[in-house]
This record gives sequence, C-alpha cells and structure tokens, in this order.
Amino acid sequence: MTQYVGLDVSLKMTALCVVDHDGAWLAEGKVASEPGALAAWLAVHAPEACRIGLETGPLSVWLWNELKERGLPVHVIDARHAKAGLALQTSKTDRNDARGLAQIMRTGWFREVRVKSKAAHLLRALLASRGMLVATRRDLENQIRGLLKTFGLVLGTARHGRFEVRLRDLLTAEPGLSRLIDPLLEARRAIIEQIEHYDRQLLTIARHHPAVARLMTVPGVGPVTAIAFAATIDDPTRFRRSRQIGAYLGLTPRRYQSGEVDRRGHISKAGDGLTRMLLFEAANALLTRSRKPCALKAWAEAIAARCGRKKAKVALARRLAVLLHRLWCDQTTFHPDIVQPVAA
Repeated sequence: MTQYVGLDVSLKMTALCVVDHDGAWLAEGKVASEPGALAAWLAVHAPEACRIGLETGPLSVWLWNELKERGLPVHVIDARHAKAGLALQTSKTDRNDARGLAQIMRTGWFREVRVKSKAAHLLRALLASRGMLVATRRDLENQIRGLLKTFGLVLGTARHGRFEVRLRDLLTAEPGLSRLIDPLLEARRAIIEQIEHYDRQLLTIARHHPAVARLMTVPGVGPVTAIAFAATIDDPTRFRRSRQIGAYLGLTPRRYQSGEVDRRGHISKAGDGLTRMLLFEAANALLTRSRKPCALKAWAEAIAARCGRKKAKVALARRLAVLLHRLWCDQTTFHPDIVQPVAA
C-alpha cells in the first residue's frame, strides 16, 4: 500500500499523519522532534511511505539530513507554499497541519526546497555571525554619537580608524562623559577584534576556494560577496540557465497578468536577502568607485542615463548574478569586454 506522510515539526514535538493513495487517514501520532524517534515511528506506522514531507524551519535541515541517511524519502517544502495549501482549514492545530501536509504529499502539489550542503551552511553561518558583529558595532557607535549630541558634541564623519581619535578630542570638552563612554569603547574594540578574526577566515577561504577566487575577478565583487554567492547557490549545475539566478535571488520584477491587465511591479525580493544586498553593493561599487574601463559599467551607465541610477544598480546587480553563475559554470574569469555572458 502506497503511503504519504506529513510532519508538522516544532522545537520539542512533531505531529505525524499517514494517508493512503485515496487520502484516507491510516495513522496519526506525536513524537519527540528527534531523528531516531521519527524514524522508529515511521518504521511501524508507514513502512511503505513513498513521500514524507516537512516544512522549512529551524530543524528542517538537520532532520532532512538525518532521515535521508536512514534511507527515508523525505522532502522539504517551502513554508509559504504550505501555508497557502493549509489556509482553508477551519482550525489551525499541529494535528491539522500534519494532515494537510500529508495530503500535499499525496497530491504532489508542492515545490521541493533544495537543502544545501553542510559546507554551504558553514559558510552561511560564518557570514551571519560576522554580519551580527558588524551591526552591533554600528549600534554601539550610534549610541555613542547620541550621548555626545545631548551635550552639543557632534562626532561627524570618522572613517578609517579615526572614530576613537575624533571621540577623544571631543571628550576633552566634557571630561565627565568618559566614564560613560569608556565601557562602550571597550566593547567596540573587542567587537572590531572579532570582526577582524572573521575577516581573516573569509580571506583564507577566498584564497583556497577556486570558485570564490574566480568570482572575485569581477569588479566590485570582494570576498564577502563572492563567498555569500557561493554559499547561496551551493551547486551551480542545479540551474539550467544562468538567467534563472536573477529570479532566484529576487532581482526580477513581479508581474500581475489577468485578462487585459498586465502590470510589472518592483523586484520580488524573494530568496536570500543577504546575497541580494551584497550584489547591490557590488553594483554600486562598480558604478561609483571602479576606474577601469569596463563594458559592464558602460552598459549600466547607459541604463542610468535612461532610467535613473537606482534602477541601473538593480539591473546591474541582476546582471552580476547571471555573470557570476556563468563564470562559475564555465570555470573562466572575468573579461572587461563582457556584458552578457555566453549561453546565459
């Protein structure tokens, strides 16, 4: 008998439901959100399961890997798509969600999410940790600036390590502020030290990762952007065409078409937000800082003259994503005359 299983995973417990080919319920239960407990329950109640589905979530990567190693046909589906399929239920409970997921598995009306490799997740975790520290440093600096403004002291622009020097100059006018500012400065120094530690790791990865080194030959693309792109794509062969990368990263416009109505909106902003932001920053660097002649920059400047610089940067970010994927697949490096990659 063909069986289909839905798993509604929470942090401690997972609700399970098994249905047959006709959608009739065969078994239901609730066990601990542990691979061993799930596999044992499935071995008893769904030994002939052909599809087991769970939504994307904090535990989905771990459970998918562990259940796959046990030979179970497990699939991860987008939580947003699952929500749309489960929205018709009168009551939202773990039991009803498991039932709905089992029916989604039975009908096959879902798009499977590709679970990235462990190496890609490690790179992503490194970037996320560094990003958190960078944001904390910025918050500390803004707090210090706010304290100074209360006493009429404006720090102003302080780049390239001038922040603390400029701050010490201002504190001479209000010596009593030092006891408030010094702990914040000490925390800022410690955070900068850890950011530099992460930066050294990123540079080491960039030197020894062939694909990342190749991507960095594109103007405006540094180690952080290249590593983020590599971690997000993971396996470039899973995309049949390079132009699909733009939509995957949310850099293509939304479209609403019905009857005589056909409207295009802003970019979808789907997919990985960090990589999309870094590609936009790379496009900005290429347009505003790069001094070398480049056909890609000339192409973006022509768009800027026609539609404005903001739209040009978005278009360039999308083109950079397509170009990076093509360079990765072809194992080639960037050439200044490239605008549209071959076979994209």
